[in-house]
Amino acid sequence: MKKVYLANPYGFSKQAKESLLPAIVRQLESLGLEVWEPFARNNQEGLTDTPGWAYRVGQKDVSDVRESDAIFAVVNGTPPDEGVMVELGIAIALGKPTFLFRDDFRRCTDSEDYPLNLMLFAGLPAEGWKAYYYQSVEEITEPSKALARWAADPYP
Repeated sequence: MKKVYLANPYGFSKQAKESLLPAIVRQLESLGLEVWEPFARNNQEGLTDTPGWAYRVGQKDVSDVRESDAIFAVVNGTPPDEGVMVELGIAIALGKPTFLFRDDFRRCTDSEDYPLNLMLFAGLPAEGWKAYYYQSVEEITEPSKALARWAADPYP
């Protein structure tokens, strides 16, 4: 089973964690993917009383990005969450397949071509990058999009 790291800021908010995150996880799992969601995997809640917790969580997140097969990054916000941006940068540097999710209608860029900072698209192909960019939860499982094709490909 292919493992996808779900880079997202939703774990910081109880409401987002309960209402937004499950729909994305369900869509990814419906493609036959094992979802590595960092807040669930690293049990970050309640750790702030433990010395060194932040370092351990950061290192575990980096390890999970490294060991996953791909990254699906929620890039909402202007600018998007800085932790998600670091995780995405690591995945791009490692050559991982990269998929971006943004259902935020605001533009966050100087580019006329891309809706976000152009560096976030460095992990996507120059031509056909929109197949790797998702603007709704429903789009995640569309067979014509890159994630569904990647998930169905028996070769990583």
